[in-house]
Amino acid sequence: MLLQTVTPVSVLGTIVLFALFLSVTAHLAARNVLGDVDPRRALYVGPLPAVIGVVGGAFGLPEALIVAAALLVDAAMFAWSYDQPRRLVVGMTVIHAVITTLLGIVLLGIAVLLAARPG
Repeated sequence: MLLQTVTPVSVLGTIVLFALFLSVTAHLAARNVLGDVDPRRALYVGPLPAVIGVVGGAFGLPEALIVAAALLVDAAMFAWSYDQPRRLVVGMTVIHAVITTLLGIVLLGIAVLLAARPG
């Protein structure tokens, strides 16, 4: 059994990569709802939900609580970053959750296939 140690650098790296992934999917969601938008605005959306996910998972909090908190913060960051009415913010948040889930499943599937290849 391989024993892995958790270091502050590995935690920070996980948060940064997850925040970038969430920022990319947030930009896709915003483009879907609003049309042509500045991609830099999406960089404000990703970090806080990423921190909630990683820290909540590290403390062993219930997944339903982590997802609910991340979605609420996600909506708040969309509202703050894009300054849109509540109805559009809800749409962006739902689309962001769907895109993130689908793209995450596809990337995980690719990783599993690559890890299972012979040789």
